[in-house]
Amino acid sequence: MIVHMLRFSFKETATEEDREHVLAVMRRTASVESVSFSTVGQSLDESGGFTHAYCVGIADMEALRRYMHDPVHLAGDPEIIPHLAKLAIGPDVSDDMTPTLAADILALHEEKVALYPEWAADLTPLLAA
Repeated sequence: MIVHMLRFSFKETATEEDREHVLAVMRRTASVESVSFSTVGQSLDESGGFTHAYCVGIADMEALRRYMHDPVHLAGDPEIIPHLAKLAIGPDVSDDMTPTLAADILALHEEKVALYPEWAADLTPLLAA
């Protein structure tokens, strides 16, 4: 199982309606077939100024590939990203002890960046915040 975590905070300009919409879109993404379990809501650790979190459990690398390229996931990011002030990816964890797992996951991410450079360009400023 690969457990993928995001921590994030909203822009000050995000309305309550914007916030609820983003959380609903995240819950929709977290319900795709490749996700085994999920939770979306408040971060109980607000260190770093992160107020909310997204966590999904994904069975294996093949399911992770499907998740990353799922049309629901791809359609959701443009609805989410404009409302976020900052984003932290991870720490991810896994019970799969494959020594190359972190590198394999990074390779999938780099593949997605190559396929969707506009997505990467929109995401990068949030990670540097």
